[in-house]
Amino acid sequence: MAARGACWVIERAGRIAAATLKGKKSMTNDLPPADPGALTTYIQSRYHDLHRAQLPDLAALALGVERVHGDVPEVPNGLGALLQRMIGALEVHMKKEELILFPAIRRGATPGLGAPIAIMRADHDDHAADVAKIRLLTDNLTLPDSACRSWTALYEGLATFLADLDAHIRLENDVLFPQFEPANA
Repeated sequence: MAARGACWVIERAGRIAAATLKGKKSMTNDLPPADPGALTTYIQSRYHDLHRAQLPDLAALALGVERVHGDVPEVPNGLGALLQRMIGALEVHMKKEELILFPAIRRGATPGLGAPIAIMRADHDDHAADVAKIRLLTDNLTLPDSACRSWTALYEGLATFLADLDAHIRLENDVLFPQFEPANA
């Protein structure tokens, strides 16, 4: 049973490491394009695909850490459930962008984008609240001295995910959306 648990930890940590490396590679080698249509494609492939790869493994790792270390005062109880909820919330948000907003931007449909963008911005505020909860539950990703490799991999993966999510939201809020909001359109 212990060997099976160790294999699970290594497999999960390896998936998170692969997603982390993919994210770092994309981040350093690719600059976002200036064209709004191309920017939507970049966001989808750079961030949406990455979040879909990161979150399920992070949620599974969090649930494992909570289960194994439930008696440790610093354990981030509730983190696994929060990450599972975020999987659903982010998926719904990204689908709204991929199926409604991004195709409209690619078509150059400037009129009428104010309302969908306002909804996306509100979703981003909800994501920021979830990030604040993650930081609270993890004491700002501070590992206890007794943290095992799984716990360490979890917090390293969370650090990467949170940085990617922040960059994703800033790119949309500060670069993409202002081009299509009523004051700037």
